[in-house]
Formats: sequence, C-alpha cells, structure tokens
Amino acid sequence: MKIPFPTFAALLGFLVPCLPLSAAPESAGNGQPDYQTAGNILYRAEPEATDSMKTACRLDLYYPGDTKDYATVIWIHGGGLTEGSRSIPGKLKNQGFAVATIDYRLSPAVKSPAYVEDAAAAVAWVFKNIGRFGGSPDRIFLTGHSAGGYLAMMLGLDKHYLAAHGVDADRIAGLIPLSGQAITHFTVRKERGMSDKQPLIDEMAPLYHVRPDAPPMLLVTGDRDLELLGRYEENAYLWRMMKIAGHKATEIQELKGMNHGAMVEPSFDLLIPFVHAHTKSPAAP
Repeated sequence: MKIPFPTFAALLGFLVPCLPLSAAPESAGNGQPDYQTAGNILYRAEPEATDSMKTACRLDLYYPGDTKDYATVIWIHGGGLTEGSRSIPGKLKNQGFAVATIDYRLSPAVKSPAYVEDAAAAVAWVFKNIGRFGGSPDRIFLTGHSAGGYLAMMLGLDKHYLAAHGVDADRIAGLIPLSGQAITHFTVRKERGMSDKQPLIDEMAPLYHVRPDAPPMLLVTGDRDLELLGRYEENAYLWRMMKIAGHKATEIQELKGMNHGAMVEPSFDLLIPFVHAHTKSPAAP
C-alpha cells in the first residue's frame, strides 16, 4: 500500500479529511436516503452556561430525513484537546446512519475535565433528542480520532460523566476510538506540569475505568512503529485488560504502514461495518 506523506498537523492527528456540510437535503443515489442537516445546535443551554460554553458547545446533525430508527455516529474531532473543530468525515456520509459532529471547549482556555464534561453534554443531547429527527436512542455510537477517541472512551468507560445528564453509558451501542489515548491524555498531564513522555494512569485515563459491562468496543490504531507516543501499546494494554476483566466485546485492529494521521481514512472501512453489525439498522446498505 502506498502511504501518503502527511503534513505535520495530519501526523499529529489534527486534520481529518472531511466534506462540508450541506444545508439542503442530499441524496446518495442508489436507493440511499435523502440527508438533511440541522446545524449549529447549542447543546449546553443551562441557565448557568458561560459565554464560552454558548460559543463552543455546538453540534451539527446530518441525518437521513426519510428513515426511521436509524443509527447515529457521534464524531468527536481530534487536536490534542487544544485545537480542532467539528466537521463530518466524507466517508461517513451517505452510509445509512446519522452523524453528529461536536465542538467542545479547549485547553488552555479550560482545564480538565471541562472538555470531557462538554462532550458528555453533547452526547446526552443526542440521546435525548435524536428521536425528534427519527433516529433511535438505542443505536448511538461514539467515535473520534486521537483526542476525540480519548473523549469517546472516557464517556463510555467512566459512567459518571453521562450519569450527570441522566444517561446510562451502557446504552451506548458501541465505542470506536481511532488512535485514542488510553492513558491519561498528554494535555491533561501538561496542565499538571508533566511531560508528554511521562505516562500516567489515573481517573482521567480510560484504562483506569476498565469494566466488564462496557459497550462493545473496537480499538483502531496505526502501525505500532509509526504511531504517536506509543499509541498502539496503550490501546493493546486496554484491550488486554478489558479481556481480563471479562468484557466479551473488545477488538483491536492495527493498520500496518499507517502513521497517526494516515490511519484515519482506512479506519472508516472498519468503523462502518462495525456500526451496521451492531445495530442491524434498517437504513444499512
């Protein structure tokens, strides 16, 4: 396989190939449903919401307008918890499921766990509102690349973030982190004055919250020799510990020849069948 030479930002996972959102209904052809977009939705509208929340805590929903009980994939952008913005990866469009893409507040403007709490509020909004758009709250998947994968894992494994919004994390249909950080994220460590090469597993690490009753999980990483800061090994350890804990549905896939940025696009070829296999969605192609 020919490996494209990545930009520096792509190498760090800050850029993901995406297509712009369309305000008008969109048809995939070949009998696929017409898609619509509900954009710039404020998902943290509580009375005490700050101005920064009202600016950053927004999401877009891309959904099949003429289909019922479809699955929804929540895509959380990467960027090291310090940059990046919401967008829909082009390969996730017209796949028979909805895609919700979220923004969240970023470090250093906020500190841990504010960005996890924002992501939890966004996921809770989807659970509570997707039915209004025709989707099923029992077919919601969390995914994202790099920092986005880290946030997806934190919400799926540490149940207290979603419980604060009255949502049981066990209702998540599946977790598909793409090169997500399984130990405490390096930005969280930086906020504490630690080096990104000093590993830590504490309450801000998905690994800290290993449990046998978590949602099904597909861990995808790039090549262990090309990945960022031992990302494959972190995920492999999480996979092993989930197995030892008794979790029956954790898988890991290593994409040989792919670095941290290049692994994103081929990951979708694993993500999409995983979603359909775990929902048997009526909208599946």
